[in-house]
Amino acid sequence: MPTTRPAPFRLSARSALLNASPIRELLKVVEQPGVLSLAGGLPPADAFPMVAVRDAAGRLLSRPAGRVALQYGPSEGHRPLREWVAAHLRARGVPAQAEHVLITTGSQQALELVGKVLIDPGSIVLVESPTYLGALQAFAPCAPDFRTLEADDQGPLPSSLASHPQARLAYLVPSFQNPCGLSLGGARREELVQAASAAGVPLLEDDPYGELWLDAPPPAPLAARWSEGTIHLGSFSKMLAPGLRVGWLLAPPAVFPKLLQAKQAADLHTPSLSQHLIAQLLLEDGFDLDGHLQGLRDRLRRSRDAMQAALLRHVGDLAHWRRPAGGMFFWLELAQPLDTLALLPQAVREGVAYVPGAAFYAAQPQPHTLRLSFATLAPEQIEEAVMKLGRVLRAAGMQAPAAREMLACPV
Repeated sequence: MPTTRPAPFRLSARSALLNASPIRELLKVVEQPGVLSLAGGLPPADAFPMVAVRDAAGRLLSRPAGRVALQYGPSEGHRPLREWVAAHLRARGVPAQAEHVLITTGSQQALELVGKVLIDPGSIVLVESPTYLGALQAFAPCAPDFRTLEADDQGPLPSSLASHPQARLAYLVPSFQNPCGLSLGGARREELVQAASAAGVPLLEDDPYGELWLDAPPPAPLAARWSEGTIHLGSFSKMLAPGLRVGWLLAPPAVFPKLLQAKQAADLHTPSLSQHLIAQLLLEDGFDLDGHLQGLRDRLRRSRDAMQAALLRHVGDLAHWRRPAGGMFFWLELAQPLDTLALLPQAVREGVAYVPGAAFYAAQPQPHTLRLSFATLAPEQIEEAVMKLGRVLRAAGMQAPAAREMLACPV
């Protein structure tokens, strides 16, 4: 019988910078029977275009040309889909050409590709505070020096961006930001672009929620204002379904070739079947995407309004927040310094879950914050979940505040 020896693997120094997503780990615990989860940023499954996708798949695979969907494909992505993305962006004011669109395996992969191509160890990367923790996770193996942008109630300050001319990039989520829900106004977008252009700081614009406006469409993207200095990311995850795992990036010619090479090294190409299925749906079947998005917005608006009303009823004297005009999230700042991570196990025992806010900070985490998703549960479930949350907070000793302290993220 052979002698058992220790595994001979030697982990790289970079692997020490890889960390599990706090939300992914959290979902393993809280997504259990009996728990009303306000945690995960999952689109409402009852809004998925099930029949249209089923029929599109049948038509795609019932003809000989459908074999192409099961074959290897170009690293850039399926050409008709790239052309659709470019046209979609042009309709929003972005001067996009298909040659500069790269189809990615979700926009999360696009973040990783940008990190590989633009970030060296010690590179200064500007981020909002708080910001999307998936971006922090994607950039972390590149060992950047994260710097947080100062902000007011309108969003990141252009003067803060301008004070870092040596930054390698500034990562921004201008429309219905995750986790804050804040959407930058047109004037602030223009000021940020002018500051970035003058300082020579490239912009990385992450825009997964731009189509999920609930009150009014957001202003034109940053890429519409400075296409030469902006990499723009988008996704079909929120528009259609996240299980398709198809996103895109639009990059200026100066950086597109290297991003393509990074994509080739990562996975050759995004799954052909998903790409061809979306193209079949949008280009061949005449799927009414505008009508679908309107229905999705109506569904999300009802849930958003239900959460706003429930929060006012059950935690209105315990927390501060801003009603989001789109997206999927409410961001709460508790009026007292209660650690929401430490409180989470008790909340789960009471049958409600949320995401503690500390994980969304690159520096100086604020433990008395939390993110609530209104996208997944039905309105009546949202009412029950927020009622339970209010009970948990009061049981932890929270009382009505005497005064308010603002955080960098306006709520």
